[in-house]
Amino acid sequence: MSSFWDSRYRQQVTPWESGQLPAGFAALVPTLLPRVHSVLLPGCGSGYEVAYLQRQGLRVAAIDFSAEAVARARQQLGPLARLVRQADFFGDEVDGSWDWVYERAFLCALPPSRWPAYAEKMAQLVKPGGYLAGYFFLRPTLKGPPFGAALTQLQALFQPWFSLQQQTPVSGSLPVFAPDEYWLCWQRSENLMPVI
Repeated sequence: MSSFWDSRYRQQVTPWESGQLPAGFAALVPTLLPRVHSVLLPGCGSGYEVAYLQRQGLRVAAIDFSAEAVARARQQLGPLARLVRQADFFGDEVDGSWDWVYERAFLCALPPSRWPAYAEKMAQLVKPGGYLAGYFFLRPTLKGPPFGAALTQLQALFQPWFSLQQQTPVSGSLPVFAPDEYWLCWQRSENLMPVI
């Protein structure tokens, strides 16, 4: 499957990327600070958020399944290239306990049949009391990518691990997501045993 994404990056057909920080990012991130100290960016693509988050004093790690995406991210990050590596989000090599896992065009890149595995992996990665927060595409679709979902679908998917704390419409979204992109902040329940 990585060959699909590699070809998109090689051909520069990446309508989910704007070549800069996503709309509203610099205003939305402070809502999580100073409660978070570490952040993981799965499906990081070109990684435009990496340098910004590192400048906020966070411990940052970014991964992508696509070798082409990783190469592009490393090139644009220069001295921070070490923060990006190629990895399969669903594999054993992605682990740890993170204050925040950032979502940006990753869930909607996955076919809905993979969403339950995504939710379970997020529950493993986000520490109790931590956050799964970022941009979500709230328009149910039959075809994709992007595969959009209704908010009620996401709430059912993330229970019992997460509860929705914030929902903010995003203005200035890319055409592929507008006008149905939202910043959602889900908090990991503190009283649940970790997923094994």
